[in-house]
Amino acid sequence: MKRTSVVIAALCAATLVSPAVASATPQAKDPLQRTLQRDADALVAGGSPGALVEVSTAKGSVKVRSGHGDLRAKTPVPWNAHFRIASFSKTFLSATMLQLVGEGRLSLEDKVDRWLPGVVSGNGNDGRAITVRQLLQHTSGLHDYLAELDLFTEEGFLRHRFDKLSASEAVKLAVGKPPEFAPGSGWGYSNTNYVLAGMVTEKVTGRDWRKEITDRLIRPLDLRETSHPYTSPFLPAPHARGYDRFVEEGSNPPRLGRRVDVTLMNPSAGGGADGSINSTTEDGNKFLRALLGGEVLEPALLAEMKKTVPAPGLGAYGLGLMKLTGSCGDYWGHGGALPGYLTGNGVTEDGKRSVMVSLNTLTPYNPGAELPEGNPLDPVIDHALCGRG
Repeated sequence: MKRTSVVIAALCAATLVSPAVASATPQAKDPLQRTLQRDADALVAGGSPGALVEVSTAKGSVKVRSGHGDLRAKTPVPWNAHFRIASFSKTFLSATMLQLVGEGRLSLEDKVDRWLPGVVSGNGNDGRAITVRQLLQHTSGLHDYLAELDLFTEEGFLRHRFDKLSASEAVKLAVGKPPEFAPGSGWGYSNTNYVLAGMVTEKVTGRDWRKEITDRLIRPLDLRETSHPYTSPFLPAPHARGYDRFVEEGSNPPRLGRRVDVTLMNPSAGGGADGSINSTTEDGNKFLRALLGGEVLEPALLAEMKKTVPAPGLGAYGLGLMKLTGSCGDYWGHGGALPGYLTGNGVTEDGKRSVMVSLNTLTPYNPGAELPEGNPLDPVIDHALCGRG
């Protein structure tokens, strides 16, 4: 379970025109489209049921797909498929909180205890020593509550996938364990940070964090296919079905077992602020380009979001935004991973070119394969941002 949760956390943290969408056909002449089609096909050959990739620029979009969105019906991934963006949701919440900072209603240096007195306490955890910035940057040292949930084995997932866990219950699970390190002394990806960030947002505004994201980002940017599921186990139509292989019990090194349909699940364990939003490749690109293009935050606030600390093995982490290096330079993004769905993305520094990659599995590996290091979506993102076209 620990090995699997580490892989999931890494994928979450690491993980990129529109007059007319180019259709992906074997006869496509565009070099970028041909490259992306090969990449999508390779992801399916490597073990993903299906793949959907969309690159967006001011001149239009290029979209390709491969494999199946429904293995039983043998139908392709819908071109406009909705999917769970998982931890990419953190970028939305962070941008929302930075807007509150710009309005003078919140400071990045506020201590968690100012807004949530006594919530983070016990076992060496102390909300009086943790700042809002440290929550958004994963430098709080707080234990990840997800590590305490039995969702990473086939039996555990099928038994608990509809369970409901509130934000306060998730935080209690986390502070029931000692911190991983003292606040500000290290970096460690923990979903607990964004559960607390959602709770802080609600205290500051007096409203549900989802409504703040909707009114500040989703509606102004016209993200019509982006939504909050709350605790609903269903995805909006159309969507690909989600599949996964769980680690076989007792396998060492860990090996993946049979493929399981995991489409139905409550994505809002822990209140959902750490990763429950549904979206599409088109909306994801629109948000990324608007964010890095300066349409969401004032320059000083965007600069705060882009202040990074080293994230060992992953790159550099800002406030709900990761800085990564491709073959043509640095780019920004934030991946996401939940059972059944893996999201990768990236956007150039100037916000002019972005890519979204969606797989309908968290484990895009063939049966019997050892779990590899690194993110399988990185080459696709690099080709999308650095390729011709």
